[in-house]
Parts: sequence; structure tokens; C-alpha cells
Amino acid sequence: MNDITPQLSEDQAEAFDNVTELLRSSGIDLEEGTTQPSMTINPRVLAITGKAGSGKTLLLAQLYRAMEEAGVDVISGDYEGRKRKDRRTLAILAPTNKAASVLRMRGVPATTIHRILYTPVYDPEYERIAEWLTGQGERPDVEGLTDVALDRAHAFYQTNKSIPGAMAAAGLRGSDFITGWKRREEELDVGMIDEASMLDDKQFEDLKEIFPNLILFGDPAQLAPVKQSGAMVFEKLPEPAVLNLERIHRQEATNPILDLAHALADPQLSFEDFERMIEGFSRKDERVVMGQRVEVDLMARSPVLVWRNATRIRLINAFRRVYDAPEDMLLEGEPLICDGLELPLKHRKKRLDLEARGLIKGAQVIYLGPGRKPGFSRLHVVGAEDPQVSAASIVKIEMPDEEEPFIPFAARMGAAFLHGAAVTIHKAQGSQWENVQVFAPDLYAASRMGRVEAGQPLWKRLAYVAITRAEERLFWVVRNRLSKPSAPLSTSDLIVPKAKLQLEVEEI
Repeated sequence: MNDITPQLSEDQAEAFDNVTELLRSSGIDLEEGTTQPSMTINPRVLAITGKAGSGKTLLLAQLYRAMEEAGVDVISGDYEGRKRKDRRTLAILAPTNKAASVLRMRGVPATTIHRILYTPVYDPEYERIAEWLTGQGERPDVEGLTDVALDRAHAFYQTNKSIPGAMAAAGLRGSDFITGWKRREEELDVGMIDEASMLDDKQFEDLKEIFPNLILFGDPAQLAPVKQSGAMVFEKLPEPAVLNLERIHRQEATNPILDLAHALADPQLSFEDFERMIEGFSRKDERVVMGQRVEVDLMARSPVLVWRNATRIRLINAFRRVYDAPEDMLLEGEPLICDGLELPLKHRKKRLDLEARGLIKGAQVIYLGPGRKPGFSRLHVVGAEDPQVSAASIVKIEMPDEEEPFIPFAARMGAAFLHGAAVTIHKAQGSQWENVQVFAPDLYAASRMGRVEAGQPLWKRLAYVAITRAEERLFWVVRNRLSKPSAPLSTSDLIVPKAKLQLEVEEI
């Protein structure tokens, strides 16, 4: 056996062995490091569950490396070469760009579920470059591209394994080599899905159509999708198909945020006791802050997490007021959340274009300024591998006590956006930020209502999800007050890729 499982704890090793057995029966042997042609089997699903810090991401990463060593090809959604009968494939997926980027930062080549459901169609001339980069063809001679440009593309791909990024390094734009997008028809082999608590039944069925071997990683303490009646897809699986990781690894590093998250499992813990616990942590650890006001400087990149929609709208409008944002336009640097695509069925191709570029419902976006055409916006899609996008936009600013949102500007159709300075805890699932502000008065209101979800007080589930979004620092905001900004909004902090891939969506 390769030197992987000895690094795992007992419960992780047991889960690793169960996945190994599932894959061996389908022709992928992690112990021998070999693969055989795929065999037709009925879809099989295995779920690995555990609370924050239980090592789910570590286990996922170890499984990915073992499969890569065995010769399994990782499918990114950027480009797929010629089909081979003996080829075995793996896709590592997350529901949102932000969740996928969290994995990529840990060295795991993850992409979104949308990106794998829809595959790009390459122009045949430039497809020869992709085949060469992936080792499936000879170095091409392409009119208009110099040897120096091809060398840049090759050097980029050796480091980043991104075909669009390599094309951009050669001086090409996405519209030069991608002619459209199509719904995937052929099956892949293995799908590993992170943040599976966010999956709804429709997504789950779509994934089972594509992957005969599906491995879910999820946290049962999070909030179920809104339309799932409190149930997550892995909770409906038979008991032998669900493996739970009990040990909390990250607590060994005395992480106070995780200590608080796991304290919520105590059935005797009241909201008042929990706040006293937070206050105690804040006195001895700077990673926990008992905030007396919302820090507006943080809202531009990490939204305030709230329970009630009315609170969200009030905070968004307060954020815009302190920055003196005019009602008829956005300021560069304002955060947005994609609220879906407003396109008729006849524009299905345009919908696929937008989704493939990361503009799926829930995507976090930073406004960079107006596009070259009326109604277009230049956007930075947070967590996307190639974040710079120009797209037809419909921006909605919701107002307190108003049924209809105010629309400062809009294209006739395209990607719809809500403001992103504050979001509900439900929508925050799957995302993480270095600093997270949780609006405690909302959770207090939830505790007073006495609602229970899946056998646990709702306020505890909300608090668990909210505080585990924080990577480094948690701000528990106890007052309905807003600080003043220390500087004007800016976009200078946004990281631009080495190769600027400017993806333009043509006007409809």
C-alpha cells in the first residue's frame, strides 16, 4: 500500500478503506496503484460525514492523491481530450465557486458542479494546442501564434494545469477558443462532492446520472437546503453507506472558534450561556472578538451573516450610506451576490456561457465598473480560477419596507445580482472568509422563538454554521450599530491572475 493511510487517524483510515473497497470493485485499485477499464455498475453512493475540524478535507485530499498516483485522470471542466477505453476519471466538486476555491487553496483541483455538468466546446484549430498541452498530441503550428507564445502557454500549464489560463498566457481570450457549452452526455467514473449538506434532491439525481461512484463529504450539523424540509441527501442513505468522523483534529491546535462550534452540541447550553462563553474567549484570545458594532471595512469582502432578511436589507443600506453610494449607480468595489439568470429558454447557450464562467446562483462577485456596452458590468467572481468577467447585469438594491427592489441600472436580460454586504446564514454555507461578523441580535431572536430543526434548536444550527465560516477571526456583534469606513472602497486588493483571461459575454 502507498504511504497514505498511516497519516490518518483511526476513523479516517476506516473511511479510507471503505472508499478503497468501493473503488477496487469498479476497477481502481489504490493499494496496487493500478486501474482497469470501467465496468458497468449501478450507481453507488458513500457519504463521509463529520463536524467542522473532523478531517473531512484532509481525507478528501489524501483520496485524490492516491487516485492520481493510481493513474486516474482528474477532470477540471476546462477541457477534455480524446476518449480512451482504458481511461478512468475523477472530478472533485463543490456547490459554489467559493467552496471550490477553499479546496484549491489546499492543493485539491476542485471545480463547481455546474462546471462539470456543462462542458466547453473548443474551436478545432485551438483544440490542437489543448491536446499538445495535455500530452495527447504534437506541438502544433497555429497561424497567429509565435513559438514564444506557445512556450508561455506550455510553461503556464506545467505549473497551473489550466487550459484556459495557458491559452491566456499565449495571448488568447476565452471567446477565441471556446465556441460554446454543452450538457455532458458521457458518464465519468468517480465524483467526490464537498459541502454535500448543500445539495438538493435535483442536484443529487443529476450527479448520480453522471457518476456511477459518488462519494459525498458533508457536515450533518449544518443547515439543510431551504426546500429540503430539514433533511440532507446523505441522511436518506442506508446506514452502512454513511461513515461518520468523530475525532476533532483541528481542536488539537486549540482553535477557539471550533471550541465554540462544538460547545453548541451541549443540549443544556442556553443562548445566554453561549454568549458568556464567547465573552470569556474574547478576553484571552484575539481570534474571538465581542463586537459592539458592525465593522464596515470588513463588509466589502466578507458579508455580515444574519438570520432575518429584514436585517440583511437594513445592513446593506447602512453600508451604502456610510460610503455615500449614489442611488443610481454602484461604486467600484461594492460586493454583489448572483441571484440567478434572467434569460428566456431560447437563450439557453447564453445561460450556459454565464454559468460556466462562474455566474451561478449564490456566486460572490465584486463590482469593478461599467462594461463597454450599456447594461454590462465588469466583475470579479470570488473564488473562480479566472475571475475577470464582463456580463450583462441586472442589479437589484432592496430597500427597507419596500416590496420591490430599486434597480440602479440593468440590461434587458442577463445575470441578476443582489447586494452582498450582508447575507443570510443559509446562503453563507459552503463559503469561508478570513474574518466573519455574526449579527448576534438575529440569533437571539431565533432563540426566543424556540424553533427546532432536525432535533436541535434552530439558533444553535444557525450559530454553528455562522461561526464555522470564520477561518481566522470571529466577530460576535452584539449591537445594531455600524462603524465608519477607514478609507474609500477600492479594488486594489483583488488578485489578478498571472495571465489575464478576460471572458466577455456577447450582448444578447
